[in-house]
Amino acid sequence: MEAPVPIGYYKEIFETIADALMVVGPDGTILVVNGAMERLSGYAREELMGASCTILDCDACELILSETKEKWCVLFETGLVKGKRCLMTKKDGSYASVIQDASLLKDEFGELVGALGVFKDASEIDKKDQKIQELSSVRDVPSGFYGMVGKSRSMERIYQLVEKVAESDAPVVIYGESGTGKELVAHALHELGRRQNGPFVQFNCAALNESLLESELFGHTKGAFTGAYRHRMGRFEAAQEGDIFLDEIGEMPLGSQVKLLRVLETKQFERVGDHRSIRVDVRVITATNRDLSHMVSQGAFRQDLFFRINVLPIHLPPLREKVEDIPLLVDAFVRKLNRKTGKALKGVSPDVMKAFLTYGWPGNIRELKSALQYAFVVTESGLIQKEDLPSSFFGGDENRTFEMTPPPVKGDLAELEEKTALLKALRLSQGNRTEAARLLGVHRMTVWNRMKKYGIHITSRLDE
Repeated sequence: MEAPVPIGYYKEIFETIADALMVVGPDGTILVVNGAMERLSGYAREELMGASCTILDCDACELILSETKEKWCVLFETGLVKGKRCLMTKKDGSYASVIQDASLLKDEFGELVGALGVFKDASEIDKKDQKIQELSSVRDVPSGFYGMVGKSRSMERIYQLVEKVAESDAPVVIYGESGTGKELVAHALHELGRRQNGPFVQFNCAALNESLLESELFGHTKGAFTGAYRHRMGRFEAAQEGDIFLDEIGEMPLGSQVKLLRVLETKQFERVGDHRSIRVDVRVITATNRDLSHMVSQGAFRQDLFFRINVLPIHLPPLREKVEDIPLLVDAFVRKLNRKTGKALKGVSPDVMKAFLTYGWPGNIRELKSALQYAFVVTESGLIQKEDLPSSFFGGDENRTFEMTPPPVKGDLAELEEKTALLKALRLSQGNRTEAARLLGVHRMTVWNRMKKYGIHITSRLDE
């Protein structure tokens, strides 16, 4: 028979374990915690012991109410919890992402005396997952200056500016037409900046309506609204000590702009359904293809937020203004696509290159990449010829046309460019809104809203 471990040693064993440990009585009272639990939760040992386990507000815990019993956990019925992911609420109101294991404790007579909970900090796992997502999002871009290819004077100036801006912690706004590489600039700012070891979290402000957008950015508590079955960590909280990239900031609703302004000014936010303020330390990078100063004059964008985010502006040139970079981009994309597809195409024919150099590229670099991806599907070897490109690229067969209902004349150059780019994208996609959105680098609903804004209606061409 093995000798029992002396009771005096249990406390030492408890403290040497790296994971957070907690013993809870059958009535939910916390009986014992170790130092790791103090560090994970932010609570002192004295604050936890004797308190209800609900103080941690774990979103995965399910409690049963009974007329004859106090609150107690489902664990006391099932007897075991293994590898359960949950968000624990720390003393300062922030969430701790944990993996929970738990089992029942019984005495030598088989009587239930409590439950042991083991909480493993999952924040490092989450950071690794985030880094994998970051790498996945840029894995298809060619090499160059952090994925940006070009040796034109305008691009050399961009590289120098990005290196200088990255050293600052001030807000950055990246201006540029859809498809010019704003996301690559944001990634470069993160990789070159002092927060490079922290997370890089990105979000498209045009992707959701106002209520869902705020939940996505700032998180929500369990039960905050119908369907909120678990706590949710928002993008700002996930970006703690890192960078957050808010794309299409010009599409953010005015109500949400107020809350973003508060984060920028006070470094605090509140989750949906919660009154506690959460402190956050992030650098905010935004991007837009809109003229924000004009939007301010039209009342579509808050002036105070504009001044807050427009501290360090970076303007990306459209592809038509740096045509000398097109051969470099073509070469980089061809090499990338050869590796990806296992083919050995030699590039594009002189006729195709001439066409590329004279084309307007409303979809910019993204459109160039899409054209080459199409060509790689239909070309087996040799050089890419004109006939290997999408027919719509050279104004070929189109089965749709676009009727315009003239909108009110506003005399705004930015809106004229936006409308022109939208029409070109719709023609290239033959009226497919999803494909047009991809070419423009916006959400599908943004395409629909802009079509409505400019009175664009798609009708089949009957004479073909």
